[in-house]
Amino acid sequence: MIRIVAQTNDNEIVINLTMEDLRKQHFSWVWVDFEAPSQEEIALLESHFHFHPLAVEDCMHELQRPKLDYYDNHSFFVIHAVDKEDLSKKEIDIFLEKNRIVTFHAHASGSINAAFNMFNGINNKEELDEFFVFHQLLDNVVDKYFPIVYDIEDHINELEDNTKQLSMEQLLEQLFDRRGELLKLRQTVHPMRDLLYRVLNTHHLEGIDDRREYFVDIHDHLIKVADMIASNREMTQDIRDSYLSLSSHQTNRTMQMLTVISVIFMPLTFIVGVYGMNFEFMPELDEKYGYFVVWFIMLAIGTLMFFWFKKKGWFD
Repeated sequence: MIRIVAQTNDNEIVINLTMEDLRKQHFSWVWVDFEAPSQEEIALLESHFHFHPLAVEDCMHELQRPKLDYYDNHSFFVIHAVDKEDLSKKEIDIFLEKNRIVTFHAHASGSINAAFNMFNGINNKEELDEFFVFHQLLDNVVDKYFPIVYDIEDHINELEDNTKQLSMEQLLEQLFDRRGELLKLRQTVHPMRDLLYRVLNTHHLEGIDDRREYFVDIHDHLIKVADMIASNREMTQDIRDSYLSLSSHQTNRTMQMLTVISVIFMPLTFIVGVYGMNFEFMPELDEKYGYFVVWFIMLAIGTLMFFWFKKKGWFD
């Protein structure tokens, strides 16, 4: 599918144009969007727009790293949006040249749709050009990173407070899931941040200087998102370490209690073992109150050891 929006020489915004309209009429600038295009539509990238074959080939191979390439008559960008459902990367390719911007993406894009809808109610049409559209595309893509990070951050805070009373295994499982999601986002945000830095420092795109403060704002947003991702990853690591320390402490307490019980029963087991031997001549076996004496000795030993361990703080 191809969507086209353009501005006439009279500053009138025209939408829902066709390729035939572009051939017949001259516009001050044009935005052509290829969404899940057919092979016939893809061929227009070279036959009609005359873009470099290497750039067109990059469009065919999804999930290129965010980048900027310069060619004779145009610049080629690869940027990444993020699917909110599974945090997968959605590549958007952009061809930028004088008075024209062409976008190419294999899947429907909310960022592209938002930029298209913007033209329905725009007022100041004199400042519109291809770099304005380029800024809107980048801004929409980057702005959609924030809700994803905020959702992950809220879930991490829930895990820290354990409001749902989850078990240790469930907590750690969800915590590692959040760390994996943050890693996915970092692999998207950091290359995008580097791309914006390169855009801001290039001398090939004169239109960037006219709106430099707007592109600087996008770069600042990317820095903020990257810092949030790093902060949340550190938080998940701290929570993980706290849970593991707590688990280790609980295990140590359990082992300590079992050790105390075992030590108390060791002399008792020794006494029972001695008098459980089947020798015929054992003097104590003939004593009238021998059985009760042995019980008294065992209880006394157990009681004394219990209070001794308690005094040492083993039951605190």
